[in-house]
Amino acid sequence: MCGRYATTRSEADLSDLFDAVDVTEGLGPSWNVAPTDPVPLVRVSESHGARVLDTARWGLVPPWAKDLRGGARMINARAETVATSPAFKASFARRRCLVPADGWFEWVRSGKERQAYYMTPLDGAPLAFAGIWSVWGTEPVLTCSVLTTASSGGLARVHDRMPLILPRERWAGWLAGGGEPVELLRPMTDSELEAIEVRPVGPAVGNVRNNAPELVEPHAAATLF
Repeated sequence: MCGRYATTRSEADLSDLFDAVDVTEGLGPSWNVAPTDPVPLVRVSESHGARVLDTARWGLVPPWAKDLRGGARMINARAETVATSPAFKASFARRRCLVPADGWFEWVRSGKERQAYYMTPLDGAPLAFAGIWSVWGTEPVLTCSVLTTASSGGLARVHDRMPLILPRERWAGWLAGGGEPVELLRPMTDSELEAIEVRPVGPAVGNVRNNAPELVEPHAAATLF
């Protein structure tokens, strides 16, 4: 998975969708989320005794890290190693979350040119990426990573990795902690992946300063592959 995705639904819509208490304090939509940006996530809060819709810095920083700078390199955690990685294993065991998204971006290089693609459900339904979270520092700062898995089907033509997407029936089990890793980390089936559109989009998404609905619209001058 590349380091960009879109999450544009309102806090009210997300709190309803995930049956979560909104504690985000005005986090707005983004059509071009980049590493270290603030993002919405859903986690179980002991203080609330329920799911909460919270805000985290994208790029997990373990509690033992000296500073936040390493988070930009830890936006993703590989599903194959998350249970054993020193940076991620504690969060995988006890601090899991759902990361709401509309879709994600990848780039395919052809010679000197790069074509951007936006992967999003054909029916416009929201996605829930499997995530993990941690708290760093005395302030404190909530940080998170998105789990990735091997791509298959048509998505593999764009990139060899993709977010680990969880269907609604797996949300509760993921958030609960524990469970059998093989089942928890099961990727989407090829038939489920057929519901994901691979959409060519314009080059503007390559600039992190650009953030508008036009970034996810089909680009007429682009070809699928």
